[in-house]
Amino acid sequence: MYATGNMETELAPVVLQVEPEVEADPPIVQNQEEIFVFPWMGVVANLPREWKDRKYVGESGPLWDYRGHSGYALVHFKKDWVGFYNAISFEKFFIKDHHGKQDWYAKKHPETSLYGWMARDDDYGSMNIVGEKLKRKGDLKSTDDIVVEEERKNNILVTKLANDIEVKNTKIREIQCKYNETNMSLSNLMSQNDKLYQNYNDEIIKMQQNAKNHFQRILQERDKVKSEMDTQRKELERRRSELEKREAQNEIERNKLAEEKLQNDTKNSSLEMASEVQKKTDENVLKLAEDQKKEKEILHNRILALKKKLDAKQALELEIERLKGNLNVLKHMKGDEDDAFTKKMEEMYKNLEERERELESLEGLNQALVVEERKSNDELQEARKELIQWLREVSSAHALIGVKGMGELKSKPFHEACKRKFGNGSDEGTMLSSCWEEYLRDPDWHPYKIIKVGNSHQEIINEDDDKLKGLRREYGEEVYNAVTSALMEMNEYNPSGRYIVPELWNYKENRKATLKEVVAFLLEQWKSSKRNRT
Repeated sequence: MYATGNMETELAPVVLQVEPEVEADPPIVQNQEEIFVFPWMGVVANLPREWKDRKYVGESGPLWDYRGHSGYALVHFKKDWVGFYNAISFEKFFIKDHHGKQDWYAKKHPETSLYGWMARDDDYGSMNIVGEKLKRKGDLKSTDDIVVEEERKNNILVTKLANDIEVKNTKIREIQCKYNETNMSLSNLMSQNDKLYQNYNDEIIKMQQNAKNHFQRILQERDKVKSEMDTQRKELERRRSELEKREAQNEIERNKLAEEKLQNDTKNSSLEMASEVQKKTDENVLKLAEDQKKEKEILHNRILALKKKLDAKQALELEIERLKGNLNVLKHMKGDEDDAFTKKMEEMYKNLEERERELESLEGLNQALVVEERKSNDELQEARKELIQWLREVSSAHALIGVKGMGELKSKPFHEACKRKFGNGSDEGTMLSSCWEEYLRDPDWHPYKIIKVGNSHQEIINEDDDKLKGLRREYGEEVYNAVTSALMEMNEYNPSGRYIVPELWNYKENRKATLKEVVAFLLEQWKSSKRNRT
């Protein structure tokens, strides 16, 4: 068996190879008066140490004194006889290799091997650190003392257990007496209960018989009354059947007429309401189309007149400049006595003054036309707003002319990309689309750059923007194209506000729709609706 002990402080375990002897009885020792330290302890000597800085030091220091590392260690064993056998085996292990206690004290200069023995009275009484630790941790006892102590403890335990058993037996006898008394009382109660139960059963049988007789009489009376009632009921049924036959025909006809009348009233009311709504709708569409057509013609005529006036103004300005040039030339060519030349210059001055007055008149007219054009343009913008509102309410999803939100982000590419990436990306697509809508509305984000095209400059998407590069890499071209298209539209229609602007749109040609196209589309829709009704 292997015997190991717990040292006072850290120390590598000491492993001993001894014979496996474990008994429950006290061991036989050669000298019964030999005194040991109890609890059983072992002493290990010659632990490695060296003299350094005026004291002993070592890798581990179980026992220390004023000079540092003492070179000793204590091994603790269990307090029972198994611990004693382990301590004896510990000592025999070292004696076998001539490293016991006597060997340790016999050698003046022992080698570096460890020495060990079981702690006894002489170790206990030594005046070194080992003796101090043994006095602090244990006492001196012989094996006889320990046997006597254990016998005393066993006798006390046996006496205590015997007293406990006697107390338990006394309680059991008391419980037995109480049980016998309770059992007798219970037997008497059971006997009384049986008598009461028998009387109860006899009374119940008597009551059941009386109730049965009473019930039989009630049944007989009920059968008699039922027979009379059946006869009366059959008579009433016969009379009711005759009355129903007489009234059935009239009732059926009345119900049929009332139902047909109700259906006709409902149909007439629905048709009248639908006709009225459709009539108002047709009138509104036709009126709106005609108004737009008239306003467009007026605006076109005004634009033509403005162009003519502008051309006349430009021609007049050229004529004035030409006359001024001629006058300057004549001034330099004028002689001292050239009357014909002077007369010609006066005529040219008069002609120049007339042209300047005419130019001032044209500028006033031009300013009035500009104001009128702005007013007409505002009216056209209001008309476009009305058409946008109208088309939002009546236009279908597949119409050629409709309303498009400029800068609006398409959510379909986001859902498809998230579906490819996550499997079922409905929620992820919605969250991603909402996130990029917030980016589009952020005025601090400016993913554009300016390039020179010919003699002009053009603003385009900056493909090196970090957000756009990350989006393209993570979710693909379709999502990237949707975001860049919305950015370009928003930059064109509302670069400062960064919000979606509604616009009339030609979906067939994918461009902004003209008022002429919208009016033509509404007229076509109105004519088609009118043909369907007829």
